[in-house]
This record gives sequence, C-alpha cells and structure tokens, in this order.
Amino acid sequence: MDVVSGGIADGRFVVRVVGEIDADCCEAFGTALDQALTADADRTVVDVSRTEFADSMFLHLLLDAQRRHRQAGRRLLIAGPFTPVVQRLLEVTGTDSFFTLAPSIGEA
Repeated sequence: MDVVSGGIADGRFVVRVVGEIDADCCEAFGTALDQALTADADRTVVDVSRTEFADSMFLHLLLDAQRRHRQAGRRLLIAGPFTPVVQRLLEVTGTDSFFTLAPSIGEA
C-alpha cells in the first residue's frame, strides 16, 4: 500500500486509499476508519479511486466500518471512480448493494 490517509474536507471525513491494500497493511486503514467515527464530520467517505488492489481483509474492514457507522447514526459512503479490482470485489461478493456508492468524491 502506498497511502492511507484521513482528514476532514468540506464537512466530510475522507479516507483515501492509494495503491495496494491487503492483510499486511490494513492497520492504517482500520485506524483511519476509527478516526472517522470520532471526527466532527457529517459523514465518512472512503475514496477508492486510486486503489490498485484490495482483498478480503479490506472488504472486512469496510463491512465492519459500515456496521459501526450505522450504529452511531453516521453515514459511510464509498467513492470512485471505481477501479476494476474494487468494482469486481464489490460485485462478486454482493456487497455493492450493502454500501452507498458514489461515482466520485465530489458526489459523495
């Protein structure tokens, strides 16, 4: 993985995932998702537009974050444009309908 970062922009807590994310580097992603829940923002947006690889650990963290956001009454959106790898992961697992997907970070 090259970069996982989180921060507030335009009232949203944005988590950007750049490069490859797998079991070896999910700690930073999980930490950013944890920070999102306590941030003073109206929603969390996970920007996957530059994610080149994602595996089941990535998906597990997203599913857990979605559950925790719902319990806290907060919105979590996943923003593209979606790389073929991320699109396929969401479609094959049937989780594309579980998340709120936005075509871009600007529309999230």
